[in-house]
Amino acid sequence: MRLNQFISLHSKHSRRESDMLIELGRVRVNHSIATRHTKVPDIAINNPIEAQKDFKIFIDNKPIYYSKFNSRNNWSAIVYHKKKGELVSKFDPKGRALIYDSIDSKYSHFMPVGRLDFASEGLLILSDSKAVVCALMESELPRVYIVKIDSKINDKIIYAMSNGISLKDARAGGHSHSKIISMDFPAMEFKIIRNSKISKLKLCIKEGKNREIRRFFAHFNANVLDLRRVSYGFVNLNALPLGKTRFFTREEYRDLKNFMLLPKELI
Repeated sequence: MRLNQFISLHSKHSRRESDMLIELGRVRVNHSIATRHTKVPDIAINNPIEAQKDFKIFIDNKPIYYSKFNSRNNWSAIVYHKKKGELVSKFDPKGRALIYDSIDSKYSHFMPVGRLDFASEGLLILSDSKAVVCALMESELPRVYIVKIDSKINDKIIYAMSNGISLKDARAGGHSHSKIISMDFPAMEFKIIRNSKISKLKLCIKEGKNREIRRFFAHFNANVLDLRRVSYGFVNLNALPLGKTRFFTREEYRDLKNFMLLPKELI
């Protein structure tokens, strides 16, 4: 693990900010000025509390305290009801709103499980464990969304949702700077709630690819007007107010720990 990544896991600084601090000579490891080649020992990744005795990081002479939840067997996780118009990022050169502007600063070292795009809202899981974040993000746990589009849901859309579709050109609906051109859309579970000029439906997908839902409907000349994630695997948004956070419930922690004990090939 690179030093900038390690700093971002245990502080409010993004990787890009960490790189800048290192380049400016504002980061020390023990008694030496850090460089981008400074190595992070394995023990600091696997057992940060123990490592803190011999591997100390200072930014502007202030120590970084490693989170006790970053060990392999102890983690903490929260649910955030993301607002539209927020980036799932720690830094934005354009100065746009970030989720970390809304989340309490004590969670500044928490990492998001995947992303919701700038114009979307809903359930976002964050954890202080990289292992938890990676396992959840790379899993096939169902992600459920409520979607509104500016079109009727015709037979072509229904067929593609039921059987999947492969597009050589899936740029429509994607970000203008995205390098993704083609995309495969597997079959998805769906329920049509309203079918009219403004249609509403519930979708369940098992992988959150880059603007997947927006790209899918754009192929049928339908624009997504509203997209809200309401569940991610065993975690549900329920009545959590917009812009608020909560810790996992006891049941969700139990399910998360059971999930983390699964063999990787079953996740």
